[in-house]
Amino acid sequence: MANTKVIERIDPREIRRKLGLNQQQFWSALGVTQSGGSRYESGRNMPRPVRELLRLVHVEQIDVKNIKQEDWEVADYLRNEEPELFKTLKKAARSRSKKVA
Repeated sequence: MANTKVIERIDPREIRRKLGLNQQQFWSALGVTQSGGSRYESGRNMPRPVRELLRLVHVEQIDVKNIKQEDWEVADYLRNEEPELFKTLKKAARSRSKKVA
């Protein structure tokens, strides 16, 4: 049971429509051609990296152009080596972003 793979179902067409974007706008933000995106929207299997980019860019609304490798390294270090500090910082960041919004 521990080795069971859970595949998250993402409906890119539904996400794109909710955002009010055409295929070109939606897929180019991920570095995917419009024709490639069209194939994913019609049911072709989407590779995991594309699915994760879609989630980050269009669901989580993260501007991946601003993320640097060292940002991931710091977050990974905190998550694994300083979990309580990571939780505290995460909570503070969420609280701050709610105040800004």
